[in-house]
Amino acid sequence: MNTTGTGRVEGRVALVTGGAMGLGKADCERLASEGAKVIVTDREVELAHEVADSIGGDAMALDVTDEQQWKDVMQAVQERHGGLDILVNNAGNVIFETIEDCSLDHFKLHLDIHVSGTFLGCKYAMPLMKHRHKTNGGGGSSIVNMASTAALMGYPMIPAYTAAKGAISSMTRSIAMHCQDEGYGIRCNALAPGGIETPMVRDISGRAGEELMKIDPGPLPQDGLGDAHDVAGCVLFLASDDARFLNGLTIPVDNGLDARPHH
Repeated sequence: MNTTGTGRVEGRVALVTGGAMGLGKADCERLASEGAKVIVTDREVELAHEVADSIGGDAMALDVTDEQQWKDVMQAVQERHGGLDILVNNAGNVIFETIEDCSLDHFKLHLDIHVSGTFLGCKYAMPLMKHRHKTNGGGGSSIVNMASTAALMGYPMIPAYTAAKGAISSMTRSIAMHCQDEGYGIRCNALAPGGIETPMVRDISGRAGEELMKIDPGPLPQDGLGDAHDVAGCVLFLASDDARFLNGLTIPVDNGLDARPHH
């Protein structure tokens, strides 16, 4: 898989939540390879520092459900980096339960991590991201929220997760239009990944503790799992000026899963 840097986000400051592993780690690596200064945030702060050290970035502890931690992180970003150009709201969880089995606590947990976490990230990052184009040039700042094909399709075993991801998709449109109406120079889009080989997918598929599968770099077969860098490449695109005409979208990254008729 080609991740050779060409400087598409050269000099930009990026923050990724849940950046210590899986999709978040791949996002951090790809953005850094294209010239961004990446701030890796995660509850697993030691792992976040490992990722940051490997890409020449910064690392901070962050529980995305904690409003005060968001305020503290954004204050630190402002002091250390002078602003923010790219926000990737990636942190997430999933518990497999039908609506009959899912407790209200588990339902609220999904909403806290996915919906409240994304809301807080957008809210407190926005003051650092608005009008950056006036000093930096280019196509403006970019927020990338992580939805899921679960927001687009009916999966019976994850009602809390689907509710949370659907809310992210809707909230993304609202944030995009607000920023455009205010002239902030901030775009906001969401990605909806399908099955990607990550530690979370490995664990829920009964392969906990095993090495992640190597995903062939060639064309993928129907129902084939993707690699985390398949999503990271799309994050990079949305973060770059190449995507300046894309705003308020939820884009499936799913090898055609959502497009394929099901009988």
